[in-house]
Amino acid sequence: MRLTLTEMNDPRVYDDAVSSLPITSALQGWGYGEARRVLGQVPLRYLITEGGRTVGAVQLIRKRLVPGLSTLYAPRGPALESLDYLPAFAEAVKKVARPTDTLLKIEPPVPYDATEDASYDHLPAAFGPFHRAVTEQPEHTIIADLRRSEDQMMKELSSMARRNVRTAEKLGVVAGRDDDFDAFWEIFTATNERAKLGAFPRAYYETMLREGNAHGGEAYIVLSRYQGKALAGGFFVAMGQGTYYLFGGSVRDDRLQEDGTPFKDSKAPDAFYWNAMLDAKRRGYELFDFWGIPRVLDESKHSYGVFKMKLKFSEQRVWYPAYDLNLNPVAPAIVRALRWRKTRNNIRKRGSADDVL
Repeated sequence: MRLTLTEMNDPRVYDDAVSSLPITSALQGWGYGEARRVLGQVPLRYLITEGGRTVGAVQLIRKRLVPGLSTLYAPRGPALESLDYLPAFAEAVKKVARPTDTLLKIEPPVPYDATEDASYDHLPAAFGPFHRAVTEQPEHTIIADLRRSEDQMMKELSSMARRNVRTAEKLGVVAGRDDDFDAFWEIFTATNERAKLGAFPRAYYETMLREGNAHGGEAYIVLSRYQGKALAGGFFVAMGQGTYYLFGGSVRDDRLQEDGTPFKDSKAPDAFYWNAMLDAKRRGYELFDFWGIPRVLDESKHSYGVFKMKLKFSEQRVWYPAYDLNLNPVAPAIVRALRWRKTRNNIRKRGSADDVL
């Protein structure tokens, strides 16, 4: 088969294509690319056609490394009718890539089973010239099927999650979509500082929120409040049939009541997760991606606590593997240099060479 990449400058037409494809992700949406532009990266959008028929869409993020060298990256993409198109997609990309583009990283949005007894044997080692590589987005995550009834969803939560959700309801915790970006930012910043995770500039998230809602997808915030104070929250992007919880966290309730005693533990984080799932289901989404769990569990790390919290709401652990396409003979050296830079950043931020997840 022969594919053609046609550059697309109409955000509505592009997002409509991404939304309609069976293999897709909100990270391929126009708004996510505009947020990347804030970081100095350049989004390029293409429709993928075969014989004049659209069979896919791809958002490529061009990242400048040094003068004269760059990489291309398709975050959780490309969006396609079938993974069978990937080998031909590789050839089509070569025709639009610049001589300075050294490699292309893709993360096809098809999840593979990652339960505890699963091995890497069932992951494809390659798709034509694409070879297995390290992901940029979290490779391991937890997803939930929202096509079940609400009663069934509640029944399949862990016993602790059910108990905590009911406790939050009895205490009057309110959780749902919220326009208070400042409250989200306070929670998100406090969580990142506590866990030494790091974050992009505020403008990155504000741009994603604005642009993610402008062309056919959704970007939104869910907050969990107790006695008016936001204690947990998250930032979501959604497109097609899926919604993705990209950023968030929680803070302790350090307030005192009138009698000088602390407020009760309101279980606000549990209320946040549960109501975020209900909100997505009621709006017609079928996939809920909890985003980012560690492949190797280490109880001493912040990521382990996050994993245990998400696991209370779904036990469906999956992989989203990545694949690289070398576009230039220097590609292997570039991969080694990027790994070295990431290791140095990890040491500087957290005192460890290990990745967060």
